[in-house]
Amino acid sequence: QLADSEFSPVFRLLTIFAYGTYADYLAEAANLPPLSEAQKNKLRHLSVVTLAAKIKVVALFFPEFSFPWDYLLLVTIIFPQCIPYSVLLEQLQLKNVRQLEDLVIEAVYADVLRGSLDQRNQRLEVDYSIGRDIRREELSTITRTLQEWCQGCEVVLSGIEEQVSRANQHKEQQLALKQQIESEVANLKKTIKVTTAAAAAATSQDPEQHLTELREPAPGTNQRQASKKTSKAKGLRGSAKIWSKSN
Repeated sequence: QLADSEFSPVFRLLTIFAYGTYADYLAEAANLPPLSEAQKNKLRHLSVVTLAAKIKVVALFFPEFSFPWDYLLLVTIIFPQCIPYSVLLEQLQLKNVRQLEDLVIEAVYADVLRGSLDQRNQRLEVDYSIGRDIRREELSTITRTLQEWCQGCEVVLSGIEEQVSRANQHKEQQLALKQQIESEVANLKKTIKVTTAAAAAATSQDPEQHLTELREPAPGTNQRQASKKTSKAKGLRGSAKIWSKSN
């Protein structure tokens, strides 16, 4: 209703502050109420936010090429959002870099955006900026984007569920293998115990004692081995004496 009333210029100015830019105001300045210097700077701050959401850093890697403004708005890659000083000066209608940097510093202190001024490469690097109102005609684009995002989430969720299923199957296989090994070890122990008991019964000995005797050598074995070593040593010493006498 306001758009078709006597207050349409004010309403149009309100919409520019909601989601327009300073360039939009300048294009219709003749039909809009005048702005104070503070209002102009506020609209310039909001214009920087809009530029940060649209322009990307691709053109900055090739400074020898001049990219059309419409092309810069369409470029989309995943990099920090950077705006060349030349674009800002043109869109904000500022006379020099000093005024531009002062304006950006004001926007940072007002928490409108966060970033840094790259004076060497003559660009503004934006890390964060506030959100702005959206036009009614942009709702369909936002809806489509959200639907694509939901589809992507479903694909990722499906992949996660598949990985979880594989992990559970591998876990079950490992548990089954562990139980099989434990069962085989228990059966082997039983077999050894039964065999030992049968051998002990044949010799009329206690099964545990018989098993101990099988594991350990007989008591006289070490003594016989020691006596053999002693006799050999004595024989060697005796032969040495005989050899010395003969010489």
